[in-house]
Amino acid sequence: MTTMESLQFNFSTIEAATNKFSLDNKLGEGGFGEVYKGILSSGQEIAVKRLSQSSGQGSEEFKNEVVVVAKLQHRHLVRLLGFCLEGEEKILVYEYVPNKSLDYILFDPERQRELDWTRRYKIIAGVARGIQYLHEDSRLRIIHRDLKASNVLLDGDMNPKISDFGMARIFGVDQTRGNTSHIVGTYGYMSPEYAMHGEFSIKSDVYSFGVLLMEIISGKKNSSFYQTGGAEDLLSYAWKLWNDGAPMEMLDPTLRETYIPNEVMRCIHIGLLCVQEDPLDRPTMTTIVSYLSNDSIQLPNPQEPAFFMHGRMEQTIGEKESSSSDQYSNNSYSVNEMSISKFFPR
Repeated sequence: MTTMESLQFNFSTIEAATNKFSLDNKLGEGGFGEVYKGILSSGQEIAVKRLSQSSGQGSEEFKNEVVVVAKLQHRHLVRLLGFCLEGEEKILVYEYVPNKSLDYILFDPERQRELDWTRRYKIIAGVARGIQYLHEDSRLRIIHRDLKASNVLLDGDMNPKISDFGMARIFGVDQTRGNTSHIVGTYGYMSPEYAMHGEFSIKSDVYSFGVLLMEIISGKKNSSFYQTGGAEDLLSYAWKLWNDGAPMEMLDPTLRETYIPNEVMRCIHIGLLCVQEDPLDRPTMTTIVSYLSNDSIQLPNPQEPAFFMHGRMEQTIGEKESSSSDQYSNNSYSVNEMSISKFFPR
């Protein structure tokens, strides 16, 4: 930490920027912290993530996030500007991203029209390039482990920026997989080998990306998806439509006037390749980026998704979720090491 003194902010500076953490400046509350908007004396807008003092695991995630994010530079990763460690205070300072998180718009029936197909395709491609950078192109090999819609922030031009590296794991250059007894992640996005056995790799992130891709196409959340008389979850629904020769039926109705059929079909195909049960069958992020950028590349046939017809995932993993910080989302709170989403009528 002493090598990062240039990134350290005084607590008084943070207090002044956020008007003493005024409720008017509060952007959201996640599993182990609150997020506030702030303005530095220079006029620069910032997002301040203040870790809860009652969070037992907060200190470790804090150190992890600072060490990881400080070394990363990519246009599709949220930029860490600095941190504050004073007394009991543990604070992260990020660039301010004005359009909040993807889930805030994507799953809101009133706002999802703001994301036409061109914007959604740009978000898909941007997230793919950001994860590719983490896996292959940064100085470190990093597994994010909690890729989901609430951890994708949108800037003023709706460009995606991947956030929340509190659960990330750094691998050696030659290391390809790891194992843990401490399962972190979010129900609906976790790969089966990770949820059931604690085994994670770059293919764990690929699985999560596939789920996210399906959510972006459909405008529906995988973990709360329900289809009358049909599939139990979004992936099962997509697989059923694929086998019935009608995959386009999963398309968000708000996209009917803006979508490009070939792009949507290709994205559904890629999504199904990402969520296959065997990690070896899933493509790498580098391959996915090439699939998205070159439509002349022929895609292999997908196998059925993990957990399809095998019962709901929560019965398998006991609904283990992380206390990940949904940075700009107001509908999450944490109990111990689980993150639970609650939805309220408008």
